[in-house]
Amino acid sequence: MAEHLHWADQMAARVVAQRGPKQHYTCASGITPSGVVHIGNFREIISVDLIVRALRDAGQTVRFIYSWDDYDVFRKIPSTVADRTSYESYLRLPITAVPDPGGVHDSYARANEAALEAQLPRVGVRPEFIYQAQRYQAADYAAGIRRALERRDAIRAILDRYRTTALSPDWWPVQVFSAFTGKDTTTIVAWDGEWGLTYRCEETGKQETVDLRETGLVKLPWRVDWPMRWSVEQVDFEPAGKEHHSEGGSFDTAKYIVQEVYEAEPPATFKYDFIRIKGRGGKMSSSSGDVISLSEMLEVYQPEIVRYLFAGTRPNAEFAISFDLDVIKIYEDYDRCERIYFDQETVNAKRAAKERRSYELSQVDAPPTALSFQLPFRHLCNVLLIHNGDVDAALGAMPGFTDADPDLTARARTRAACAWHWLNTFAPEDFRFTVATTRNPDVVLTAPERAAIVDLRALAVSELDRLADRDLQNRIYDIAREHQIEAKDLFVTLYRILVHKERGPRLGGFLLTLGGQRVAAILEPYCEAE
Repeated sequence: MAEHLHWADQMAARVVAQRGPKQHYTCASGITPSGVVHIGNFREIISVDLIVRALRDAGQTVRFIYSWDDYDVFRKIPSTVADRTSYESYLRLPITAVPDPGGVHDSYARANEAALEAQLPRVGVRPEFIYQAQRYQAADYAAGIRRALERRDAIRAILDRYRTTALSPDWWPVQVFSAFTGKDTTTIVAWDGEWGLTYRCEETGKQETVDLRETGLVKLPWRVDWPMRWSVEQVDFEPAGKEHHSEGGSFDTAKYIVQEVYEAEPPATFKYDFIRIKGRGGKMSSSSGDVISLSEMLEVYQPEIVRYLFAGTRPNAEFAISFDLDVIKIYEDYDRCERIYFDQETVNAKRAAKERRSYELSQVDAPPTALSFQLPFRHLCNVLLIHNGDVDAALGAMPGFTDADPDLTARARTRAACAWHWLNTFAPEDFRFTVATTRNPDVVLTAPERAAIVDLRALAVSELDRLADRDLQNRIYDIAREHQIEAKDLFVTLYRILVHKERGPRLGGFLLTLGGQRVAAILEPYCEAE
């Protein structure tokens, strides 16, 4: 059926079929905030959001939870920390106990959490955040930890299925942060079979027994923690990256642990692939700092297009986030999708259905009710360059644009801001230009060329502003022929005069955007014999 052509709707239907009828479905995502949450991490978040929307569109009630695994250990000092020596003392502490290098937030973990949480509403992602450090420190998982201790041998056997070397018989499915140092450099000594767990701090040699119902020092390791929380939160859907979905990966072990230890069923899932940054190889890494964050992506792509990139790509397909000239094509693809949604462009029925659904899922909130105006990204870039980044002037120069609709105006201004940032940060040098304000000393005209410039200036004064793009382009060709100049040579000369380069935006439209008065003023110094 048409409503199931999109991968998000297909997955939503699979969740319902696999989990059966329920009063509500829980969709989950999460990450350890041990570094900048980059756009590769965001792929999981937006994928879950798209499934959540598809379920809701199908009439289901959905809870969307996002877990910050912020009780994990601070194992490595990120390259983004300037004073690395001072941070060595924080190694092996929970990341919530590590100071924020920026000095703004309560901890290093909270700084990374807050950075993402501030951006997600901009792209319409609004999960319920769960902070695992708070849960563990409040002993909320005491029963789950005790269950892991009771089924210690079963967990070890599951993990050993995928290990080349079996775990030691004295392995324990828990970790303890020392009450004496705060670090996880501890050894389990004994468990009393109920709530008492005894451990030894290896740095101090001290030993104590804690009550699982009262302590916040004990936590489960990742491969046990994940399935335990599936059972606690009754998770119905959670995707994972391909490293977790590899044979013997954490999802494989988690699904057996949740079934055999916690007597619950694993959630429906899918595998998502990595994201590359165009022009760079390999996987992004928070610890190395070689990442692009969501906030950085939103400086180039308006929120709807960020969503469109993910809605329009199946999760198991690797793709690159582009910051080169592909940016123009991506904006054009989104605009075409929008025209298809509003029946302003015709494609076959199957593609139309998929494009319309992708457009719906790309919106931050509800889709607009009508297509009133589109700002072609390439032309917008040219107009911004002509007006030196003045957004109001650029929008005012766009034919057909009106600021009568506040929402439309807000989107237009966002696109213009993105275009200007892209131009100044990522656009290739030969794409950028500055309109000349002085005579180019390198331009030496022949007599026929000067005569052609004189005619073009007269044209600018008398009728340029009344001509259509194509008509103006034809008039330039006519002038070239009249003076026996190759048209391509005249075009190069004009670009050298107008932007001091040998190429630039399409000449007819460029001259019209500049306007007759401005064109005439630029050409005037070249009309007199040298």
